[in-house]
Amino acid sequence: MSVTVGIDIGGTKIAGGLVDLEGMVLARARRETPARSSGGIVSAVIDVVHELAAAAKKSGMGEIEAVGLGAAGLVDETRSIVHFAPNVNWDEEPLGAEVSAGCGLPVIVENDANAAAWGEFRFGAGRGAHAMVAVTVGTGIGGGIIHRDRLVRGSFGMAAEFGHIVKVPDGRLCGCGKRGCWEQYASGNALLRAARELASERRADAAVLLGLGDGTPEGVIGQHVTWAAREGDPVALEAFAAVGGWLGTGLADVAALLDPEVFVIGGGVSEAGDLLMVPARAAFESALVARDHRPVAAVVSASLGNDAGLIGAADLARDLSL
Repeated sequence: MSVTVGIDIGGTKIAGGLVDLEGMVLARARRETPARSSGGIVSAVIDVVHELAAAAKKSGMGEIEAVGLGAAGLVDETRSIVHFAPNVNWDEEPLGAEVSAGCGLPVIVENDANAAAWGEFRFGAGRGAHAMVAVTVGTGIGGGIIHRDRLVRGSFGMAAEFGHIVKVPDGRLCGCGKRGCWEQYASGNALLRAARELASERRADAAVLLGLGDGTPEGVIGQHVTWAAREGDPVALEAFAAVGGWLGTGLADVAALLDPEVFVIGGGVSEAGDLLMVPARAAFESALVARDHRPVAAVVSASLGNDAGLIGAADLARDLSL
């Protein structure tokens, strides 16, 4: 049996899995992410690989072929070095070489959003398409591009940083240092900000939303917005409509550039389902250039959930030419 290891290196946890040719996760291992410790993260990743290698042997799966790592950061064109990672103390980190030396296996490193995009393309909501754009809507916005069945990484390995497309000149300050980036208007942070601002202005309409916290707008957290919207809270619904609208107009901008068959929307905010997707689809179709004279890309929810990144990383590790 051909198995590879995929590992998703997140801010709080390192999740790994043995993945077969069909994208099935056959065994799992995880560690807590050492807080901002480069060496600690590398050691934890190697431990996960060793644990999964032992599981593969015990179950009769044979030897692991390769390891794929999904990391939140800027990964070089050789898929080995992390130039920069915002949540980890990595600066020109030779992550691939370090993990390979520690586990004795070929290792590739991929941006986590690219890895998740590849997982959805091969085994999830994008399966069967030839041109797909994945957009992950979480704390910020990430994504990945598939064109003619290939992952598009760009000349320097840094394509698809969609969250930092400027939508509003001189708009909200972004963590990247620019103003008006898309993720400041269509992300989990944007949803929470919109809900708090609306609740502050219209407390009577936000009774359900405010009641889920401590009664103040500042006490509202991200999950409260989804829960309240499902209960019909007008303010929570309006916040989703606003964020969905920004998401949809951004998708129209991306469609004008890349013209995919399908957009796959993942990330934590997408778990709200139609609360996000209905306004996003409506805004996308309204803003799409030449809407009445062209095919319209499907806008669908991701299907692999939190496994998309590790499944995609494992599959990319099978063929270093992908």
